[in-house]
Amino acid sequence: MALKCLGILDTPAQEHFDRITQMAKRLFDVPISSISLIDEDRQWFKSKVGLEASETPRDISFCGHTILNDETFIIEDASKDERFVANPLVAGEPFIKFYAGHPLKTRDGYSLGTLCILDLKPRTLSNEDILTLKDLTSIVEDELNALKMAASDELTKISNRRGFIELAKHAIAMSVRQNNQCYIAYFDLDNFKVINDTYGHAAGDNVLVYFANQMQQTFRDSDFYARIGGDEFAVFLSNTSEELAKDAITRLKLNIKNNLNKDKFPHPISFSKGLIKYDQAIHNNIDSFINEADLAMFANKRKNKKSP
Repeated sequence: MALKCLGILDTPAQEHFDRITQMAKRLFDVPISSISLIDEDRQWFKSKVGLEASETPRDISFCGHTILNDETFIIEDASKDERFVANPLVAGEPFIKFYAGHPLKTRDGYSLGTLCILDLKPRTLSNEDILTLKDLTSIVEDELNALKMAASDELTKISNRRGFIELAKHAIAMSVRQNNQCYIAYFDLDNFKVINDTYGHAAGDNVLVYFANQMQQTFRDSDFYARIGGDEFAVFLSNTSEELAKDAITRLKLNIKNNLNKDKFPHPISFSKGLIKYDQAIHNNIDSFINEADLAMFANKRKNKKSP
């Protein structure tokens, strides 16, 4: 999820990433260098030098091993390493012998991929070489973390609308491929302006953070959520039914009620919601899906205001 939230997969080449792979190629005098991002079943190259392919299956990638560790992963001669001797990239074109890669991580520790260098002949790296590769990796991490910040809400630390859209694109594609149902629940906090006007904006910020925390504690690990803007939030529920989705929303409401009392939170928190099932025939894009959930929420909010 951390990788998909960046919205970087399958994007065009970017000069600042290409500059780093070119620098690595030149510094280490190798024919191949890449910034490899590891998706669920593939290795995709954000930047590459000396490679034609834009991606390879994850199960034959060297970088799939690298991201399992925190340190530089080095193979001095893959043709003599029983773990890789049968690898098609070693036994066949381009006949890789040497590999060194350092894991790329977000600031909160999630592995995204690697910066790696490869050669067609056996090699070793000195301690100074390893430090240099780590330094280059840190530059790539800074660039990727900047993208992550752009997809995160600064106040609540959950995804923002941009991050939510990128995650939802991938989740919808997976749901369609696996023929699973998925839903978006859209939330708007009730009387939020009153809280801001009565208690001040700091109190309003506390409500937003508290609501985001309750979402994190309520929904499944496979669900993802975001602050869409202002006092509006959304959650994407995949591989579920309408009944289970409604149960999750009810659980959120109960958790907030119970925890407000337990935590002695000074302001009441309630919300209006809209729940919409994804329909490939109706929702031409992710925006139309989100907007329909937003309209369903607004209709419920208006209906509740009319109720005695």
